[in-house]
Order: sequence, then structure tokens, then C-alpha cells
Amino acid sequence: MSDQPTPMMAQYLAIREANPGALLFYRMGDFYEMFFDDAVAAASALDIALTRRGTHEGQPIPMCGVPVHAAESYLLTLIRKGFRVAIAEQMEDPAEAKKRGSKSVVARDVVRLVTPGTLTEESLLEARRHNFLAAFATVREESALAWVDISTGAFQVMDCPLPRLAPELARLAPRELLAAQGAGLDDLAADAGAALTDLVAGAFDSAGGARRLCALYGVETLDGFGSFSRAELSAMGAIVDYLDMTQKGRLPLLRPPVRERSGAAMQIDAATRRNLELTQSLSGGRDGSLLSAIDRTVTAAGARLLERRISAPGRDLSLIRARQDAVAMLVDDPRLAADQREALGRVPDIDRALSRLALDRGGPRDLAAIRAGLTQGAAIADRLPEDAAQVLADAARDLTGHDGLIRLLDDALVAEPPLLARDGGFVAPEYDDDLDRTRRLRDEGRGVIAGMQAEYAAKAGVQSLKIRHNNVLGYFIETTAIHADRMRAMSDIFIHRQTTANQIRFTTVELSELETRILNARDRALEIERDIFARLRAAVLDRAAAIGQAARALAEIDLAAAFADIATGEGWTRPRVDDSRAFQVEGGRHPAVERALKRKAESFVANDCDLTAGDTPAIWLLTGPNMAGKSTFLRQNALIAVLAQAGAFVPARRAHIGMVSQLFSRVGAADDLARGRSTFMVEMVETAAILNQADDHALVILDEIGRGTATWDGLSIAWAVMEHLHAVNRCRALFATHYHEMTALTARLDGVENATVAVREWEGDVIFLHEVRKGAADRSYGVQVARLAGLPASVVDRAREVLDALESGEREGAARPAALIDDLPLFRAAPPAPARSAASGRLDARMKDVHPDTLSPRQALDLIYELKALSGEQP
Repeated sequence: MSDQPTPMMAQYLAIREANPGALLFYRMGDFYEMFFDDAVAAASALDIALTRRGTHEGQPIPMCGVPVHAAESYLLTLIRKGFRVAIAEQMEDPAEAKKRGSKSVVARDVVRLVTPGTLTEESLLEARRHNFLAAFATVREESALAWVDISTGAFQVMDCPLPRLAPELARLAPRELLAAQGAGLDDLAADAGAALTDLVAGAFDSAGGARRLCALYGVETLDGFGSFSRAELSAMGAIVDYLDMTQKGRLPLLRPPVRERSGAAMQIDAATRRNLELTQSLSGGRDGSLLSAIDRTVTAAGARLLERRISAPGRDLSLIRARQDAVAMLVDDPRLAADQREALGRVPDIDRALSRLALDRGGPRDLAAIRAGLTQGAAIADRLPEDAAQVLADAARDLTGHDGLIRLLDDALVAEPPLLARDGGFVAPEYDDDLDRTRRLRDEGRGVIAGMQAEYAAKAGVQSLKIRHNNVLGYFIETTAIHADRMRAMSDIFIHRQTTANQIRFTTVELSELETRILNARDRALEIERDIFARLRAAVLDRAAAIGQAARALAEIDLAAAFADIATGEGWTRPRVDDSRAFQVEGGRHPAVERALKRKAESFVANDCDLTAGDTPAIWLLTGPNMAGKSTFLRQNALIAVLAQAGAFVPARRAHIGMVSQLFSRVGAADDLARGRSTFMVEMVETAAILNQADDHALVILDEIGRGTATWDGLSIAWAVMEHLHAVNRCRALFATHYHEMTALTARLDGVENATVAVREWEGDVIFLHEVRKGAADRSYGVQVARLAGLPASVVDRAREVLDALESGEREGAARPAALIDDLPLFRAAPPAPARSAASGRLDARMKDVHPDTLSPRQALDLIYELKALSGEQP
């Protein structure tokens, strides 16, 4: 073969060069094929066979492919592994290319670039999570972050100085982040789990961004949407430009951009989100997180709204109270709440169906989803009383006024339409007269064919004669070879068409004419249905804004009902939220831990917390042994603040939460090996961030500051951190420590109180009561905890010996612990346990069958003799 590429391969290489950085899915009939390095990478990622096709520059061309009908599952795998995929489709019928000559190539072009942030297909998305595409832009001294979910149309933007970028990315968890080349955001994107896409600087031009946005929304100016900075226009423009490029000019249906004002939500940094396990557990999954523990939503949109509320608890007091009113109303009316949840359970994902229709990737089922969602929405609105809470009343108003569209879709669509419009069969009978007539001809043709087959079988005297159909010959008459001569003898009726190994095929003039009529009817019926689909799609898109409002209303009702359901089922109460610096919790519980204990049929020990601060800071210094529940206590109070400001009820008997502006958590420890940071360095970096940022309305929880270094170094750092929180930050804080020396600070600092987690000792064991009380612990019980963990007895005994020596030396004023250690006898390993004898095994087996309560005195005496015999001793 020549080293000159074939016309087809030349076309492939040209398309590949025009789409760098993406695997090219090159449509060839029923397969998407990949060649060269794309094939090698895809075959490895997808675990499919790698083959060869021809040569290029003297080397075999690697090749692999995936079926078109199953492409979505392969796309999902590639996207999750970090690939981008360009989809090159055949832009004409191959028959048309053949007419131009034998060497002509079917016209192909990329119709879409599939990236992590631009997914819309149901099978590629997580139904209960957003799929955000974000863009960060800097214009001189200004920076901004914009984000969009094209599967729902949500579009938002905010001023975002670079130091705020990491916390915001942690909140949004975008799948893809757009940035200017050389912006240096690789680490930030990786930490957020986002794929970083570098764009040329021109994509972030603010003036160009304004023009792109005006063109998108068909307006002369953006003033009607609000006032945006140049950096915000730059970030939003980059998103629109990127969507135009990846969707090849077919832009999604985006709602007008909403500017998120600074301070609208509780600030929570990435470390705090991770430590508190708000939406993801420390192990990396959703199970075990706060979100997993409290999610009672029954719609996908409601679940996404819940995640947004938990990720960004509000600070608008009137809005928080309005949301609580909605929850309270449903708590007070359980029957209404149950009815609403039952109806919501039949609501499909309207937002994503609407998005697919806007991108012309939707089908009849998406129209049916719009119909079902609006129908259920109207029923839900009808069930709400006239004096409903404001949030629910506003939602009910957005769910009305869709009767005309519902009737149209009801009249036009069958109850269960197919997935794809090209399959036909989704338009209801009696909706279109022309379609009904065409369908009758198409369907009655089958009966005519059956009658014609019986007629021809009788004429030929061949009962096994059949009329069949395939895509090459169309309709034909088929019989076995033994009847061929009889059929050929009737050449005035039967015209020979094809001979195969075992069959002879014929046709007739009458059959050919009928075939033409039937095929025309089939094609005509599909054409009519495609036209109807286009009209219905247009009717839906004409009301896209109102449908989007209805979708958001359903999500709001679902979330309120979900909060009411968990409040009723778990005994949660409405917290009092105000602008004070109060923080009072009675009988507080940790939602995720309590849920895990219930699975084990164990109860959770509730605890009180009072960090109410007037003019002074309010800090609890919490001491007590490890495993006693200090970390759980710290976290549960932070989570109660999150839930309260998210508009939910909280797991407590009573709660009064003064508005929390910032939430900081320094709990747990982990290395950051990729950046060369030890556990102690990570701890210090996170602590520094808290001390440099926390204001007097912040809530700070700190656990074991200073434990990663030498004892006196650690104590010194912990001491100084406590004093800084008290004197400079003046915030509300829970400070857990194992340095008992710090309990003396309560005598020096007015806003600090001691608290401890109660334990009891019994015969050398430690019993954890999990009760938080005022006061200080006298020791850590570390040796007892080590024993419970299963350390060898010799190690535990030696630890007690060393601890006693150190404590004795401290009481007697010893100058150096080393001197005390030198006086200790050397450690000697305990002798290995003797091997169990066969007699011991027999004794164990016999004892398993002994039930002392059932033995008479005589039987007990006999048993003693029996056991002595088994042990090898003479009675």
C-alpha cells in the first residue's frame, strides 16, 4: 500500500488536526472508529480490542471502534477518565457520495465536543447532582467566577478574588474549569476535582463577552439583568464562547445570569467542607456525609437544591425564616405533606428534559416528561391551602397557567412514547388526520400482504410459499429449491429475482406496486411525526421560561417536604435564627452518626452547647480521652448551624443560632504528599487560615491543635492559638485538646469555659459516657484506650510502668524525664503463649454443650469427673 493516505484517512487526519486535545469518534456506518494514538488510548481506557487498518508512513495504523447505539456508555467511561471526545458524524447519505464517483468520501464534520462540563445526556449525568462548568477571569485588579449547568440552564456569576477561588470551587465542585492560558490554576482545579481547560486570552475579553451575552439573549444591553463588572462579563463571555465552540453553534437554553452578592451565604472553606463531610465523606463517597444522612427528597431537582443549600447556607434572615415557615406548615399538617410527597414522586426531571429539547438532543420522552411534570405540578398547587406559607404560595403560583400546553401535549402524545423521534409511534391516534390515513395504509398493507401470500400459495400449489422482506430486495416471494421448477413454469405471474443455497426468490408486478405504496406510507408517516415533534418542541421552547420557573417551584416544595419529613421522623425542632451572637443548643445530635448508630440499634447521647457571646468571645475548652466523642460533639454543633441557615429544622430539643458568617473546622489530620506537606504542616496551614480570616460572627471548631510536634512545642502553639481566638478573632469556638495544662486559661480569659467528656473507670477499664459536662478532665486515659484498641498486653503494661514513673517524677519535681526512664528496668517481651494441647481442644468442645442452669447436683458431679478425664488427669 502507498504511504499516501487514502481519501478517507486524509479526511480523518484533517478533522483530527482541527480538534486537538480530544479523541475523535469518526462515524463509519454503525460504528464510531478511532485511529492512531486515539485508538491506542481509547482501547486501553475502554478495555476493547485494538486492531489494524492499512499503513501510514510505513507503519500499521492502530484502530478500534464502538457501536453507535452503545456510544453513550463508552463516552461516560472516557469522560470519567479525563478524556474529551469530538463526535464526527456523516453529514450526508453514503449513496450521495457514491454518485460523485468511486473515490468520493462521505462528508463528515464534528457536530459536538463532549467535555466533562458540557454533558446533557441522562445516562452521562448524575440525576441528583449538578454538573457545573465554571470559568475564572481576571481583568486588571478584578477577578470573577462564573458557572453554568447546561443540563438545567442555571447561570450564575460573582466577584471572586483569587484567595476566595479555592473555597468557591470546593462549594460548587465543578466538573470543568475554564481559565486563561498560563493562569496557574492547575493545583486549585485538581483539589476541586475539576478538569482544567486552558483557553486563549481572547476568549476572556470583557467587551467581547458583553456582545456574546447580548446576542445570546437577544437584547441590546445587559442592564435588565443587573450590573456586572468587567471581570464578571469576561468570565460569562468565556463560558458562552466555549459552549458555542463545543456545541458547534447550537447553544443551550440558559437562564439570564444571576449575580451572587458577596456575603449572601455562610463562608465555608475547602478544609472545613472536607472535615465536616457536608456533601462527601472523608472516604470519598456520598454515604456517611451530612447530605446522605438528611436527603429525603423524592425528585432529582429537589436533591440538587438540597445540595446547593447545604453547600451554601444562607445569611438572609427573612429568607431563612420564610423557608422555615414552609417546613413548619408541612410538619403541622402531616396528611398534606404525605400527599405532596406522593405527587412529587411522579415528577420527572423537567429541567434536564427542557435542556435536551433546546439543544435538539431530546426526544418524545422529554416532551412526555414536560407533560407529566406540569400535570403533577398543577395537582400539587391545587392541594395547597390558600393560606400556605409564602414559599409554598409562591411555588404554587409558578405551577399554574400551563393548561394550554398540557392539553396540547396530552392530545398529541401517546401515554408511553418511544425514546427517539425517528422511531415514530409517539403521536396519539386522531391527533392528525393525514397521519391517521397514512398509518392505515401502512398497517393495512400487512394484512394485504398476508392475503396475497395465501393467494399465491394456492395458485402455485406450494403451501410453504412465504412473502418476506429485507432492506436489499424489499418484498419478495420465497420458496424452497424443490418447488422452483413449478414456480418458473408460471413465469407470466412469478418473476425470478434471486437464487440462494436453499431458497429461490420471486416477485410479481402486483407485489412491486404494493411495496411502493406501503414503503411510501411508512416513510410518509415518519415524516409527518417528525414535523409534529418539531411543532411540539417549538411550543415547549416558547414557554421555556415559565416551565423553568415551574421546575424550580417543584424543587422548592420537594425540599420543604423533605425537611418536614426528617423533622417529623427524627424529632428535629425549629431553631430560632437571628442576627445575634447567640449559640445555644439543647440536646444536640449528629445526624450522620445518629443514623449510623440506629442501624446498629444503638442510641445517640445528646449534648448541650452554649457559646452565646455578648461583648466577649465565647469559647469552650473541651478535654477528655480519645474515643470519648469530642470530635463528634464539635462537628454536630457546626452541622446544626449549617442546617439552621439552610432553612431546615435541626437535630436538637431546642436551638438558638445567631447568624454565623463563617464556619471554620480544623478536625482530623492528613498528609499532603503531593505538595510536600506533613500532617503538622497541613494542620498549621489550616489553622493560619482560620486565625487570619475569622470574624466575630464566625463559628470555629478546633481539635487537637499542636499534636503533630513535640509536646511542649504543641502546647505552646495551642496556647497561643487559644489566646488569639479570644483576643483578636473574638468569635464563638469549640477548642478540643489533650493538653490539660490549658485548662488554666479559664482563670485568665473571661470568655473561655472548661468542658469535658465524661468517662468512668471500672476494674482497670474505661467506660465512655459520651456526655459533655462543665469542668476539666484530670487525665487522657490514653493507656486504657490503647488496651481497648488491642495492643499486646506487654506493651500496655510497659506503658503503664513508664506513665507511672513520669507522673511520679513530675509530682516529686524531677529535673529530667530521661533520668526517670533510665531507672526503669529494660523492656522484656512477654513469653509466647503455650500451644494449645489436644486435651484443651476436647475440653473446649465439651464445655460448649454444658448448660449450668439445667444441671442437677448429681449431673454436675459427674461432669467434673468427665472433664478431669478429658484433661488427662486421673479422677
